[in-house]
Amino acid sequence: MTDAPHSPAPDWIQSLRGKILVALAGDPTGMAPYVRAIAEGDDAGYFVENGPAWTVHAGMGTLVAGIRALLLQALHPGALAGVHDWSRYREDPIGRLTGTVRWVITLTYGSRTQADAETARVGRFHQRVKGEYQAGDGEERRYTAEAQDLVRWVHLAFTDAFLAGHEASKKPIPGGPDAYVADWATAGRLMRVVDPPLTRAALRAEIDGFWERGELRGDERVADVVSFLRLPPFPGVMGLSYRVLFAAAVATIPRRYRKMLGVRRWPLPVLTLTRVILRVTERALGSGPRAQDMARERLRRLEREGRAAA
Repeated sequence: MTDAPHSPAPDWIQSLRGKILVALAGDPTGMAPYVRAIAEGDDAGYFVENGPAWTVHAGMGTLVAGIRALLLQALHPGALAGVHDWSRYREDPIGRLTGTVRWVITLTYGSRTQADAETARVGRFHQRVKGEYQAGDGEERRYTAEAQDLVRWVHLAFTDAFLAGHEASKKPIPGGPDAYVADWATAGRLMRVVDPPLTRAALRAEIDGFWERGELRGDERVADVVSFLRLPPFPGVMGLSYRVLFAAAVATIPRRYRKMLGVRRWPLPVLTLTRVILRVTERALGSGPRAQDMARERLRRLEREGRAAA
């Protein structure tokens, strides 16, 4: 007696899967060339298999985290000036998203050689990013994408967003939240962040420090970014799901920063609804190979070759 074949997913699930994978990996199969290349590296990488960074970045909570990170980053006028002056997020929001995802995925699951090359690719772009902005105190200042206060703020906002997004999904982290903050501090060091925080308490204290020093600001430019992020050009089911994810991202942001962003929490149980959306998304992605599977393929090969310890 043979098992009955699995019934194919509904058309709308398959359509959603393709759109999500294009957004996340730049490829409707999820196997963009850089994802496949993860299996070909020759060292174990910066992050431990099934460790905190592997777990958080493989979860569906990253969909909430990506939106939250962009919202929080926008509150630093220097970081926002760089996005406004140099990013093509309006003309090509998917392209900007996939570029960020490529960096995250390669650092998390790739070999050290691949991660270093990806960091260098981002660094070459950042060398061109420079201009002027009005600081939170009203003073005109020059900025570069490599300025310590800006790279630090971006790292803090990113780490806090991905931690909050995973916590919203109600799934555990090996070693707990502090372990993730300490693990992802490696990425901060690769981006030349000096002494990144190693605990959740230290992370959030540093974020609040930017606010207390008056370095953050909500203004018309921030409102413009929030307006775009609230309703990006995603059609159909993906657009409806995105609105819930946006609301969930807002719900995880502390009140003082929501006020600066000019956003409010939904009165509905949005985080519960988000967990439903994330389960649907997980089903849409299915059981096909992903970046962590490519990384495991590399690690098993290195073990067979006796190179895992190196």
